[in-house]
Amino acid sequence: MNIFVCIKQVPSTNKVQVDEKTGVLKRDGVMSKMNPYDLFALETALRLKALHGGKVTVGTMGPPQAQAIIKEAYMMGADEGYVFSDRRLGGADVLATSYTLSQAISSVGDFDLILCGKQTTDGDTAQVGPAIAEHMGIPHAAWVSRIEVMNDGVNVEQQLQNVIETAHMPFPCLVTVEQDIYMPRLPSLKIERTIRNKPIHIIGLDAFLDTDPNHYGLSGSPTQVERIFPPQNDVEKETWKDGDIAQKLHDTLAKWKFI
Repeated sequence: MNIFVCIKQVPSTNKVQVDEKTGVLKRDGVMSKMNPYDLFALETALRLKALHGGKVTVGTMGPPQAQAIIKEAYMMGADEGYVFSDRRLGGADVLATSYTLSQAISSVGDFDLILCGKQTTDGDTAQVGPAIAEHMGIPHAAWVSRIEVMNDGVNVEQQLQNVIETAHMPFPCLVTVEQDIYMPRLPSLKIERTIRNKPIHIIGLDAFLDTDPNHYGLSGSPTQVERIFPPQNDVEKETWKDGDIAQKLHDTLAKWKFI
């Protein structure tokens, strides 16, 4: 069974600056980590491999420093890793990002199953996974909390708003998993010693099936950020230390017409 897992490097803090011209995050010099939701997808892939055999490949779209999360995935048990890195891919919206990943995945191999976390902590759109499948023309299921491999495909349980829906999808297919599907394992220091020289493949746009730069990055993004700004902190504070504090609280709440 050949499994591909989409992972992403995201800022480990919410104090990130934004480029006012392009509306994209300034990631240089910012502490980063693997997107927490992707850990559940990777754990799912590793458990399926343990049950059914095969290979787990991970890939991320990002700058060269994204190799750090590939190494982390290796320490968890992934077999092969790719960084899809090219300046022409930068500034992509959901449509361009999903198209890039669909092209990248197709360029590195044929996979039975593609797994994604349900969303990323820096974008929160939860659209990239299903959009990858649409670009590739394969079936997909989102919000999956259980997955069972069959001979010709997978059975999945989807956590919808009021019901749990069961569906069957033939290979190849794509699944985005919920965070309660499995508890991710910790990276293994024992494995780290064996993967120190394990290669990480870095490929760019020229290795894709579609090499037209107008389909990627800002050029291939039909949506643009019109304006972005940090939230204003207009909270008023008042401290009482002396006197009848209970009475002051009562009078203030009455003034604001809360009581």
